[in-house]
Amino acid sequence: MSQSLSRSAEILRELIRCPSVTPVEGGALAYLESELVKLGFSVDRVTFSDENTPDVENLYARIGENSPHIMFAGHTDVVPVGEETDWSSGPFAGEVRDGAMFGRGAVDMKGGIACFLGAVEKFLSNGNFGGSISFLITGDEEGPSINGTDKLLKWAAEKGETWDACIVGEPSNPEAIGDVIKNGRRGSLSGKLTIQGVQGHAAYPHLADNPVRGLTDLLNVLLGTPFDQGTEFFQPTNLEVTSVDVGNKATNVIPATATASFNIRFNDTWTGDTVKQEIIRRFEKGASAGKIRQGKDTAIKFDVEWVGRVSHVFLTNDEKLVGTLSGSVGAVTGKTPELSTGGGTSDARFIKDYCPVVEFGLVGQTMHMVDECTPLADLDVLTSVYLKFLEDYFGSATT
Repeated sequence: MSQSLSRSAEILRELIRCPSVTPVEGGALAYLESELVKLGFSVDRVTFSDENTPDVENLYARIGENSPHIMFAGHTDVVPVGEETDWSSGPFAGEVRDGAMFGRGAVDMKGGIACFLGAVEKFLSNGNFGGSISFLITGDEEGPSINGTDKLLKWAAEKGETWDACIVGEPSNPEAIGDVIKNGRRGSLSGKLTIQGVQGHAAYPHLADNPVRGLTDLLNVLLGTPFDQGTEFFQPTNLEVTSVDVGNKATNVIPATATASFNIRFNDTWTGDTVKQEIIRRFEKGASAGKIRQGKDTAIKFDVEWVGRVSHVFLTNDEKLVGTLSGSVGAVTGKTPELSTGGGTSDARFIKDYCPVVEFGLVGQTMHMVDECTPLADLDVLTSVYLKFLEDYFGSATT
């Protein structure tokens, strides 16, 4: 006998069955549109384009005309499944077993969307609530994030849309629902360091200039001293070298160039500009020190290329949003959620420029993994938290 599913679980199963690997829509937005229209939402499907990136479909839906206006933001695109044969069941089957639903996107983050939609259905069935609810859903969160949330926000704002608060349904909880509300994020910046040398025979180093030595000197200075000790709400800034390469397939040739890619996650001690300045300062220090150590006449030659866009640090202190959600979590789960700014980046980095934003969703332990899954019980709990939040937020707005 097949297991009876809650409404949120039914929605999640249908979303999982849409193979929406970035940037493919896969039917996920079409399914959401059909369900939202049934509830009375006005729905727009918007496609954005940009040079050297694939076109991406997005969805914006709204019900209500008045304030307060709550936005739920998320993404239906998912990462590739890897080897399908490694999965216990089809990655897009939405199979239920052992009390859990399996499939790509179950946690990250079709599950969050399903729970919010399930909560909204219940909330709207109680009658007029006097405010507005919108869904801002992209198909470009797991990809380059160029034709997604950033442009969709600008598009909506140009139409006159404004929001009072936003919940992003990313899997924010580490162990159990109710553990963590993410109310901020560190900034993120990526770069590529290139050292120029002179190619030559490995047996005649005096006729060449090995850039690997210079690369070592600069990276030692870059990584040798902590950027800071952390602040009240943020952990210490951290830089990781993610790749080192000389592009050399021969063992007897000194390479002409050496490169290193890096990513830094910075706290509110820094801005995008000041952290760039500090990195350049460290490279210049390393270039000068390398000149002395290697007995050169000139400093080590280097170039820095900043890769992608800067994600800026932010912290949400809005008491109505944070306080109401914390209270709703406590009422449903009995937990007092920790407010956290750790982890990676999300589309909240774009939303922060338009309204207060937090992240709260499922437990993220299986995201991006083979056999990604979420317990059915967690779907019920998260739906209840979202429903309680809507009741409390709009209820407090009318008192």
